[in-house]
Amino acid sequence: MSATADHAEERTNPAARLGFEPGQVVQEIGYDDDVDHDLREGIESIIGQDLVDEDYDDVADVVLLWFRDEDGDLTDALVDAIGLLEDGGNIWLLTPKTGRDGYIEPSDIQDAAQTAGLSQTKSISVAKDWTGTRLAAPKR
Repeated sequence: MSATADHAEERTNPAARLGFEPGQVVQEIGYDDDVDHDLREGIESIIGQDLVDEDYDDVADVVLLWFRDEDGDLTDALVDAIGLLEDGGNIWLLTPKTGRDGYIEPSDIQDAAQTAGLSQTKSISVAKDWTGTRLAAPKR
């Protein structure tokens, strides 16, 4: 695929900007009515399969964690997510954008990630109402 085609896909499928790859197992946590369905469908089209849910009983390549301020303790949620990951896996933390219900301050995300032992590697707008923060799990 050419670089131009890559950029065209990024515009039409925002999930392409998140670095998902065909065949990856992506476990989704925190699904609710407010999630961005276009983003979810875009991820599924890239990985070539459905997202697995919270009941999945094996390790995942990526955890997709939808999290809002009222969802509880972010550090606890991140620690739980680490346990679901394959070595070298990532967590995509999806939080509401500024001004949206459930918004979380970036400093709170950074503090929770550091406490959980994660490295914040990237933050981008992933959908109309959601920001994505990629967190790298420590090597075991």
